[in-house]
Amino acid sequence: MRKNAQELFRLARAALEKAGAHSKMAEAAAQHLVRAEAQGLPTHGMSRVPFYCTMLRKERGAACLIDNRDGLPYASVQWATDELIQRARRNAIAYAGIRNSSHAGVLGLHLEPVAAAGLVGFAFTNSPAAIPAWGGRKPLFGTDPVAGIFPRPGKEPIVVDLALTTVVRGKIMMAMRKGETIPEGWALDRHGKPTTDPKEAIEHGSLFPIGGAKGAALALMFELICAALTGAAIGPEADSFFAEEGNRPRIGQSFIAIDPGALAGTAKYAERVEAVVAAMLADPDVRLPGARRFAAEKTARERGMEIPDDLMAQIEKLAG
Repeated sequence: MRKNAQELFRLARAALEKAGAHSKMAEAAAQHLVRAEAQGLPTHGMSRVPFYCTMLRKERGAACLIDNRDGLPYASVQWATDELIQRARRNAIAYAGIRNSSHAGVLGLHLEPVAAAGLVGFAFTNSPAAIPAWGGRKPLFGTDPVAGIFPRPGKEPIVVDLALTTVVRGKIMMAMRKGETIPEGWALDRHGKPTTDPKEAIEHGSLFPIGGAKGAALALMFELICAALTGAAIGPEADSFFAEEGNRPRIGQSFIAIDPGALAGTAKYAERVEAVVAAMLADPDVRLPGARRFAAEKTARERGMEIPDDLMAQIEKLAG
């Protein structure tokens, strides 16, 4: 049967999408197969459509794993969230993992497209060792940030985004450069005891987990979610983020999306979220998590952003 390239492309793409391929994946594969067929390579052309469809149907449709190959992870994260949205719409829930990854920036930002699609989202990342196991002396778990996002129809989502240390490492490094002490409860010394000496904390000690033993237990849980499920490096195996040329942290990230429509339903979900919001805001001193970020972003769009002169000079030199 003779068919032109456009018709073959349409059929191949439709078959692959029906078997479970993401639209971009189906389009790219269909284009390749049709070109192979056109160039007289039928073994790698349309004959692959049934094979690929069988492969896709055998795939565990709600989950995928992406190998970041030690690069900046932003493209991989975007791919992961695109897959989350497509897979959660098909399966009600979806998981996307990334391995051989690095510092991924602000987790809550990555989840905004998930909320825009009407889905609840969660993001986890591990990182180079910073927190000891409770009762231990040596750093083992990363700061292991976590984020959750909850869409609100017609309104900005609720965004919870935090790390598991009392304070970020940068504040301790700043105190060390200034020759200042740090408050007790920020860090531990080489013996696993609280310290106010920033140099001891940075060079020999570790960071204090939020909530003490409970925070350390959360760090364990998030470390396993990010490293065990993806096959990524754990904290002590990961190269530093702040470092030498050639460092490869090889950490992991995990993303989860849930479709409220598959559970209580989108209307009931929205009603329950707004009930919680109303109860929170009944207290005039309460603000919603994420609200300050969105307000700051609005101001930045209107007025621009203030960047330190020395940093701008450094960036301009790198970009020149």
